[in-house]
Amino acid sequence: MTPVRRAERPNRGLNASKLTVRNPGFAALVPVVFLGVLVVWPLIEVLVRSLAGVGPERLAEILGRRSTRSILWFTVWQAAASAALTLALGLPIAHVLARYRFRGRAAVRAIAVVPFVLPTVVVAAAIDASFEALSIDLDRSVGAILVAHVFFNIAIVIRVVGGRWVSLDRRPEEAAMVLGASPWTAFRFTTLPRLLPVIGSAGILTFLFSFTSFGVILILGGPTNATIETEIYRNAVFRQEFDVAAVLALIQIAVVAALSLISARLQGRFSRQERGRRRAYDRPIRSKAERRHVITIIGLVAVVVGGPLVALVAASLRTGDRRFGLTNYRNLFEPVNLLPVSAAEAVGTSLRYGLIAALIAVFVGVVTAFVVTRGGALGRSLEVAALVPLGVSAVTLGFGYLLAFTVLDLRRSTWIVPIAHSVIGLPFVLASVIPALRAVDHRYREAASVLGATPSGVVRLIDLPLIRGAALTGGGFAFAVSLGEFGATSFLARSDGAFTAPLAIFRLLSQPGDLLRGRALALSVVMGVMVAIVAAAAEWRRDDSVVSL
Repeated sequence: MTPVRRAERPNRGLNASKLTVRNPGFAALVPVVFLGVLVVWPLIEVLVRSLAGVGPERLAEILGRRSTRSILWFTVWQAAASAALTLALGLPIAHVLARYRFRGRAAVRAIAVVPFVLPTVVVAAAIDASFEALSIDLDRSVGAILVAHVFFNIAIVIRVVGGRWVSLDRRPEEAAMVLGASPWTAFRFTTLPRLLPVIGSAGILTFLFSFTSFGVILILGGPTNATIETEIYRNAVFRQEFDVAAVLALIQIAVVAALSLISARLQGRFSRQERGRRRAYDRPIRSKAERRHVITIIGLVAVVVGGPLVALVAASLRTGDRRFGLTNYRNLFEPVNLLPVSAAEAVGTSLRYGLIAALIAVFVGVVTAFVVTRGGALGRSLEVAALVPLGVSAVTLGFGYLLAFTVLDLRRSTWIVPIAHSVIGLPFVLASVIPALRAVDHRYREAASVLGATPSGVVRLIDLPLIRGAALTGGGFAFAVSLGEFGATSFLARSDGAFTAPLAIFRLLSQPGDLLRGRALALSVVMGVMVAIVAAAAEWRRDDSVVSL
């Protein structure tokens, strides 16, 4: 059949859900059971343990500890400092990418967001390699944490602010300059006020990612720079103080939920005030000064983003005595006492878990999307439950599994790790499939129904082929997320067969010795390249607007 472009599929007239499965019945059980067991139940266990399991005296004792107050304060101020630095560095980049049309803009934007798709342990390794290359001693320091957070989160500012900035109507700014205002004055009084909601949203999101940072804090911060996230892990895994971990998890959930709501409202406010705008903000470069400015920003992206990545690759090739070679990469196949399996076997485990997690996430995500798009209270509830892993950190989710699955003794099963990864990757599948399913033109369903297709036949012949590309995109992102997942895996990987590559990187970097560090850097490069390739392929699928029936 003729290719159908998604942009040409208006969804008006007959409610599309009337021609899908009329009674979700059995199909709805899949997401209900999956999300109930793997999202709702673990979080309830955390809440029960922190609220009902901790009496007033014990709660007051935990919150009154000097160490608890210190952890809370450090978590907040390092996240605020990280957000401020990321905004200061990211806004000029977002401005250039939104303001000017120039050859290679898409490539610069793609390079700038590379760190965000990398596993956090790879980011920590890249920053550590950069400090060594520059002979800067920031090991186990706040400075290292802040630099890593800026490197990791700058993509948020570029994506969130830059994506909205380019859609602004530039006519108010042009009118102000016609009336005699300087470019800066026109920007300050016409453009900046309209951007403040989305800048605030980006700042909150950056704060949240730094607030819930785990791998970066654990590797670069060390035991002296502890946050809520790392203390949940240490109290649950090493100290066996589950009540303390539960109280900290509850505080984190409350902060994340409140700030996520504020961020969503700020973005909604921006969308409402800019609705109906037509003239795009970007334009070609017009002067030498603007060209120099663009070149300067491109150089900034190259240094901030490319510098750590180049340093990581160079350090992975260093074999000692200023020589370079592939020794560290060959050593990945050799066993080492520090690891239960070789680094290469850990990579194989990560790939296997990634594939399983992606398949589960796609299956559950597609079924959930059909239920969600039918509307109703059940669909809305499932959509909220499925998006919870985006707002709750993987460490908190892993801690919830540690508490909840004691009854079924699932904690020692090697299957629990890829299942947890599928939960974390599920929101990415839904983010791709739900809009695609809602965009399906109801006329295709009507035609199939008139020709005698049953409701299930309509789904099989019309809906599934049209959302195939979206499902592959979401599955690709779920696969990439699984490859680099570290937070929940650190709780759940309790056997040699569940030892993944991020765990191997963390353990190798945690010990002194050039040989171990060399393996860790080589493994970081391997994982970084794999995740980047998968994410790039998924992004390419997202941009492909043609779906063939």
